[in-house]
Amino acid sequence: MLKSTMLALLVSALAAPAFAAEVKAVATFSILGDIVARVGGERVAVTTIVGPNADTHVYEPKPSDAVAVSQADVLFVNGLGFEGWLDRFVESTSFTGPVVVASEGVKTHTMDEDGAVVTDPHAWQSLKNGLLYVKNVAAGLCAVDADGCVTYEANATAYSAEITALDDQLIADIAAVPAAKRQVITTHDAFGYFGEEYGVKFLAPEGISTDSEASAADVAKLITQIKSDGVTALFIENMSDGRLVQQIADETGVTVGGELYADALSEADQGAASYIDMFKHNIGLLVPAMLGK
Repeated sequence: MLKSTMLALLVSALAAPAFAAEVKAVATFSILGDIVARVGGERVAVTTIVGPNADTHVYEPKPSDAVAVSQADVLFVNGLGFEGWLDRFVESTSFTGPVVVASEGVKTHTMDEDGAVVTDPHAWQSLKNGLLYVKNVAAGLCAVDADGCVTYEANATAYSAEITALDDQLIADIAAVPAAKRQVITTHDAFGYFGEEYGVKFLAPEGISTDSEASAADVAKLITQIKSDGVTALFIENMSDGRLVQQIADETGVTVGGELYADALSEADQGAASYIDMFKHNIGLLVPAMLGK
């Protein structure tokens, strides 16, 4: 009898469902989804709308995205106009829960986009801004799950320490590059906050959004500048069409230095599948290219 009871308990334990997350969260894009997952830990099930290697600027939400949002406890967004489709999309769902703007508190800067002054939404490209994202995500999770707040704050503290250490290392790595060589060409203007924070000048044929088109005059001007300044760092981006950058490479003789991750993370086996790994990957390409190696 005792053996049969123990066997029944063992079978029951093995058949028991895995730990169920307390909170259903939706994040608009992969970088933000990773931050929410790191802060939330096992208490939070995260669904990401725009996944790895995908372009949030031109994304068209699917019915499955609407279902995920309608069932969520909290929605995390970047804000600053990054998700141009967001307001219409949320209105089309039955979601009435909190919308947490992860970029809240960021000191923004503006850029000229086809003659109009617009806010640059790519604030996560500064790791110091990344710390604000972590803080805002933790606060958003605490607001919907008070019982888990101690866990979220502990996760945020540990994660912030990792980000701060990486920020220190990145500053040291870039300091090894002479200021005159800190020029980089990328597909679109996604690295403004990176450049401002770390003293690197980024130039791009396309504007802040990948939906904008580069004019022939702008491309010609960029080619002239590359030649005159001796720029050696030229990159495509994982979620953008690289043909224009390749054309610039062909006309300047500068070799494309690889693929940077700007608006989206990579797949798990591509080396930039987390916010932390994205920065490690990018700086690992940027520094040698700026040095002309």
